[in-house]
This record gives sequence, structure tokens and C-alpha cells, in this order.
Amino acid sequence: PYLGQGGHAYLQEWLWWAGLLCMGVGEAANFAAYAFAPATLVTPLGALSVLVSAVLSSTFLNEQLNVHGKIGCILCILGSTVMVIHAPQEEEVSSLASMAEKLKDPGFVVFAVCVLVSSLLLIFVAGPRYGQSNVLVYVLVCSAIGSLSVSCVKGLGIALKELFSGKPVLKEPLGWVLLVCLVICISVQINYLNKALDIFNTSVVTPIYYVLFTTAVMMCSAILFKEWQHMVLDNIIGTISGFLTIVSGIFLLHAFRDMPFTPDLLPLFLQQGRADLHVSWRSADRHQSCQHQPLLPSEDKGSQSAEEEEEE
Repeated sequence: PYLGQGGHAYLQEWLWWAGLLCMGVGEAANFAAYAFAPATLVTPLGALSVLVSAVLSSTFLNEQLNVHGKIGCILCILGSTVMVIHAPQEEEVSSLASMAEKLKDPGFVVFAVCVLVSSLLLIFVAGPRYGQSNVLVYVLVCSAIGSLSVSCVKGLGIALKELFSGKPVLKEPLGWVLLVCLVICISVQINYLNKALDIFNTSVVTPIYYVLFTTAVMMCSAILFKEWQHMVLDNIIGTISGFLTIVSGIFLLHAFRDMPFTPDLLPLFLQQGRADLHVSWRSADRHQSCQHQPLLPSEDKGSQSAEEEEEE
């Protein structure tokens, strides 16, 4: 009943809760990845989940994966490989104390304030006016808040490392603050992402959300953990090229999902009936073209026309 109005009717569906549970398991594995690898590497590799979902939907749901989708899958794999090869190295953060120092960095404080202010403006000012007509409003909220949630995940990963090593992490207030912030950020993301998916088509929301969310996370991680500070030019170009390749693959995979691909769209020399066309060209060559016709009339035709004039 709330379709297209951004309602919360999906909370009454068991299938939605089952999907949320599966996503929770996946995010737990993603949480572990953030604890051991740079966010600039982990977040773009999330495109592989889009690839896997496309392949599984084609296998189990009988959804057709056209040529554009297959090319998009290949581009996602190639871009992910390039990003893994040129992955940046973040500054080592081994304790909550060092994490607290990084969170107090003026650059990150300015970034966090800008994210919060822009998100509030999008929610309370742009949302009521343009949320139903512009897909960027709710997706920007999810992407901006998502960059802060990744930072909280990194901090909690460090707290869990210290907890397993026997340190009294539970007495540290920073760990609890990060946990509360993470719950708030994830709740906001789920709410506004479901609103965007409820109003707009999934094939539109998914690629835009992936690009904006990954870009925001890369910016936040670069400011907080100084991942790009010691990278050489080759690795910078490789990382950006891999990311843009993944973006191109995601775009092809979703933007042309419902477009039928028929042999009529191929060039003539690639179509299935090219043999018939070749035969027709050969038969047409047998007829004398206008380029091979003489410019002047022949002598026989000239004499014939002269005799006709004398008889008259």
C-alpha cells in the first residue's frame, strides 16, 4: 500500500527480514575485511557482490543476462584485479588511543562536520521537496553517512583486536561511542536506501549508490588514514583506473539490463545472414554499373540514329 510513497510496509514481510539476515552475515565478513585491509581496497571490491547477484539471478531466477551484462561482469573482474594490484597502504593504527588521535585530526573533523550538515540539509530541506522526483537526494544521504559508518567499523575492528589480545577495551569510552555511532549510521542508511528503492527502479539506484558510496568512503579513508600520502604515481593511476573500470562495468550491468540484444543490432558483416548479403552483392556486381558505362555513344548507335533522321 505504500509503494512509491517511501513507507515501511516492507517491515511486515518475512522475506525482507530473511534478506536482512543474509546481508548481516555478509556485512560481518565485510567487517572483518575492514579490520585487516584498507577501506580504499575493501569498498570497491564490493562490486563483486553485484556481479555474484547478477550471475545467481541468471541461474536461479531465469533472468536473462544480455551481452552488456556479461561485458559488465568482465569489467568488474578486471577492475577489481587492477585495484588489488595497486592497493594503497594505510597508516598503521594499532590501538584505540591512536585511533582517537586520528579522529581528532582537523581534516577529519571538518570532513565529518560537512557530512553531517549536508546530510541534515538533504533530509529536512531537499527530501520533502525533491525526494520523490530526484534519485540523488536519498542516495546522497546513504553515501555520506556510509562513509562515517566505515570509519566506525575500522575503529571497532581495532577494539576487537585489543579485546582478543586481553586488553581492557570494555572500559574505554571510545569503543562504545563508535558502536553507538555505527548503529545510528547503519539505521539511517537502511531507512533512506529503502526509501530510494521504494520510489525508484533498482537498476537506477544500485549503480548510483555504488559510485557515490565508494567515492565517499575513499575520500573519508584518505583523510582519516592518509592512505594516498605515500603512494607513487603508478599506484595512484592504477587505483583510479581500476575504480573507473568497475564503475563502467556496474553501469553496463544495470543500465542495459532490460534492453533486448538482437542480431539486427550487429553490423552487417557480423550478422547471421551475411552469406546471403554476400551472394546478393556478387549478383549485383554482374550488372554493369554506371561507372563503367561509356561517356560517349558508340558508333553503331550513332549511325543508327543518323539513318533514322535521313528517312524522316
